[in-house]
Amino acid sequence: MEIVVIWFRRDMRLDDHIALSKAITYAKKHEYKLLALYHLDPFFTEMEMDINNEHFFQNLAHFVKEARESQVYVHLLHDDVLRAFQQVMDVYDIKAVFFNEDEVGIGQRRDKQVTDFLEKKGIHVSTWQDTHLHGARDILKADGSHYQVFTPYYQSWRKQEKQPVIKVDKSFFSSEHTICDASLSQKGNDKLRELIKGCSRKFDQIGSDKAMNTLHHFIQKRLTRYHEKRDIPSVFGTSKLSRFLKTGTISIRMIFHAIYEEALYEDEGRETFIKELAWRDFYHMIYAHYPEMKEKEINSAFQGMKWNEDETLFEAWCKGETGFPLVDAGMRQLNEEGWMHNRLRMVTASFLTKDYLIDWRKGESYFSKKLVDYDEASNIGGFQWAASVGTDAVPYFRIFNPTTQSKRFDPSGEFIRKYVPELEHVDEKWIHEPSKMPIDEQLKSGCVLGDTYPLPSVDHQERRKKTISLFEEAKQQ
Repeated sequence: MEIVVIWFRRDMRLDDHIALSKAITYAKKHEYKLLALYHLDPFFTEMEMDINNEHFFQNLAHFVKEARESQVYVHLLHDDVLRAFQQVMDVYDIKAVFFNEDEVGIGQRRDKQVTDFLEKKGIHVSTWQDTHLHGARDILKADGSHYQVFTPYYQSWRKQEKQPVIKVDKSFFSSEHTICDASLSQKGNDKLRELIKGCSRKFDQIGSDKAMNTLHHFIQKRLTRYHEKRDIPSVFGTSKLSRFLKTGTISIRMIFHAIYEEALYEDEGRETFIKELAWRDFYHMIYAHYPEMKEKEINSAFQGMKWNEDETLFEAWCKGETGFPLVDAGMRQLNEEGWMHNRLRMVTASFLTKDYLIDWRKGESYFSKKLVDYDEASNIGGFQWAASVGTDAVPYFRIFNPTTQSKRFDPSGEFIRKYVPELEHVDEKWIHEPSKMPIDEQLKSGCVLGDTYPLPSVDHQERRKKTISLFEEAKQQ
């Protein structure tokens, strides 16, 4: 039987899906049947399950169920990726394979491997850029080189026309046009059930319906004051859409156009949010041009930095036990929810790299396991920015003061008290620097320093001087 394959990955939806729409058009034109598949990579299924993986696999299970109910039977193939495609080829005559490509990281290498394999077999491969408003090579300077500074990139990005929402012909979803071969998917079905059974927590904010509801609620309730509220972690002022973009349960085009179509009027909140979408494209572009940036600093002057290897301090950072309340609250939010407010991502990354002088790669790796919205390019870019080793990064002599950040963005300590219960009854006067509490205040609040809550693990001013000295030394070498 002659078929067209639609290969799903981080695009778990049936709406506004470029590769799916193109595959249907191709199948109709040539009168081929459509076979949908998802490759369960053993590299990910066999690794230790953490909150990031649990969230992703629950999204996958939800999508597979919804798609199958819509007569798009997503076949789950659990094997080496080339053997997985060979299994399909052993049963069907594949004429073409459509998918939304990865332009960076391990996904890019896998896509090239699969494309080479299929094309050698005479199979037509059709790839599309679907995950960003602009791909890694869409926004370039006049001389064809890529941008390294965000502001001029954004100015060019803003002028470029954005692709419209893509229509998918759902009338094609029927037993007449799509293939359902349960035997082909049995191994994958069993593996996904096993993975879901092994999850330690259940997520309810998953799926396309929840994504659309989140988008509309954000536009109606929070967009107009986004620029004012997005930096205050105690306030629900952000979009909370990043987790849906991670799994592709909503498209970036849908978000962009809804922001314009549903917003009542043009305002600063909308423009600030649009700029955040551009930052997402910017870091993706940077990663594509610096494929080694996950392991190597973009700024070559700092590639030989002598980082601190103190595992005790790193463990304190991971657990949220540094003795700096806002840093600890942010890390505990991450560990409990698999998400962290963006302001705190900057604060905690800066603290790790500038106060603890610990290698940014260790922090990036920890976030990769914990964030349900983990985006490799943005996370690496963010850590290199905070560590002052990346492109367009904060200068190394500008170092976040964790106490000043705390007073500015959580003035009453509301956020701190929520995530650091040891400080719940500490007076507002001491909430940002509990180590300064007199002993009678400590006893009164039930927070005894060095016992109930840790003393500051480092002296910020001392570390600031040491950090600047370390960076200046690295620059001179």
